[in-house]
Amino acid sequence: MKIRILLISIIISFFVLNCEQPPLAEMDSAREAVFRAENDADAVQFAGGTLERAQDALRRMQTEADSKRYDAARTLAEEAIAAAEKALIDGKAGAQRAASESAALISGLRTEINETTSNVSSARYAQMALDYDALDRSIINAHSTADRAEIDQGAGRYQDAIDKARTVRADLANINQMVANAAPIVKK
Repeated sequence: MKIRILLISIIISFFVLNCEQPPLAEMDSAREAVFRAENDADAVQFAGGTLERAQDALRRMQTEADSKRYDAARTLAEEAIAAAEKALIDGKAGAQRAASESAALISGLRTEINETTSNVSSARYAQMALDYDALDRSIINAHSTADRAEIDQGAGRYQDAIDKARTVRADLANINQMVANAAPIVKK
């Protein structure tokens, strides 16, 4: 009798274990969460590492499900969902930081361009030995690049705006350095 009960228990356990179903709902939720993160421009641009972790968890989830290791697949589905949601949050925060940084960089560009233009004008008045045509072209280019940075800022292309604003600042610093280097040295 005991052997018979033991045998029946083993057979029932075998069927229950072999009939376990994959966590389809969790896996679908994971796929949807990663898909949303992959198609969110901010998550892609500002949370790439977190997005990659979500994609990796999704791949491993599928491997575990294919190998009928459903508990591991369920755990990886949860991991993929959590990472995808974090990528969306981090992406939004990164975009806000970039928007603030680009606004701060752009806000002072016109003043810096005007100051540099004034420095070049003063150097011209003092008849310093400089290539004023090249300096004028550089200042015109600074105005044009600053205009494009403002357009990028307005269109939400914050990293492009930051890059352009930094380029303008570097160009203006070079112009001012040329003027400073050409200034006559006063002997005491």
